[in-house]
Amino acid sequence: MAHRSPFVQRSNRVKVLVTGSSGLIGSEVVEYFDPQAEHIIGVDNNMRADFFGPPGDTSWNLMRLQSVTRHFEPVNLDIRDRPGVLRLFEEHAFDLVVHCAAQPSHDLAKDRPFDDFDVNAGGTLNLLEATRRHCPDAVFIFMSTNKVYGDAPNEIPLRELEKRWEYANPADWEGIDETMRIDRSKHSLFGASKVAADILVQEYGRYFGMKTACLRGGCLTGPHHSGVELHGFLNYLIKANLEERTYKIFGYKGKQVRDNIHSYDVARAIEAIAQNPRCGEVYNIGGGRSNSCSILEAFERAEAVTGKKMRYEYIDTNREGDHICYISNLGKLKTHYPGWELTKSLDDIFEEIARSLTKRNK
Repeated sequence: MAHRSPFVQRSNRVKVLVTGSSGLIGSEVVEYFDPQAEHIIGVDNNMRADFFGPPGDTSWNLMRLQSVTRHFEPVNLDIRDRPGVLRLFEEHAFDLVVHCAAQPSHDLAKDRPFDDFDVNAGGTLNLLEATRRHCPDAVFIFMSTNKVYGDAPNEIPLRELEKRWEYANPADWEGIDETMRIDRSKHSLFGASKVAADILVQEYGRYFGMKTACLRGGCLTGPHHSGVELHGFLNYLIKANLEERTYKIFGYKGKQVRDNIHSYDVARAIEAIAQNPRCGEVYNIGGGRSNSCSILEAFERAEAVTGKKMRYEYIDTNREGDHICYISNLGKLKTHYPGWELTKSLDDIFEEIARSLTKRNK
């Protein structure tokens, strides 16, 4: 549905850059801002297909975007290409930069550490410096991750319920806020590279006075995800159910909890920040308490939506640095941007993903 943004109304020539524009969040941001912006440049080189093989290919989503947008221009560019990034910024004076491109997998990072760090940290530095040199007044919003906290959240006391782990203390009920430490914990190499990028984004805000923000995402999900086993929790889980393949549970009895946020609600948060930006801020963003579920609970929801029994096997070894129970405390984001709230429930998310996957497989 078309909508107008006060951010966009400040100028009739707003230009937006979205990196990772064929991915889950990037494509949602492109589609969300397209009715409002004069021009949206989308940077993506489909490296997800290189990272994850054919199931990670996002070319289908690029084709979809081109069919539903009017102001979108895709650019095949690797964000590690510093001269290429600088040239792009020399050619365009962007008002908003939304940086979603990443190597997103815990497990893959250990096998491709140079690619992981060069994309996540080096690519972010390239974009920040290009912004500072050529459009320092632009709003720069970075899709960080809750993995910047490493496994420190696992130190929060938990109690075991029948189908999930739960916080033991009432004070932790709303989840993890931005005061959680980001060092002295095990992150995985992916988490470490994202910490480097997160700190860089903060520093360009605090040191140079640029309008930067880090969104430390929980489980970001939605129908436009190319979910794979190594990345894309709900999308991959529902895909496994629909295709009647065996889903692997890695440790914690399948009771590990994640909070899930629809990509549309992430795009709305980005719009809210763009309207009233701050310098060097960080926000936890996810589905919060209302959109949290364990793997076992997700199995039940998937079965209810598709009518198919979930096939799975249990591996009694958890992923390195993985969270046992993670729920994003949304208090800071809601306080700074009181007009923002979740609009997509967990039921909405499951139904939309199942519908989209069924349509794509026809």
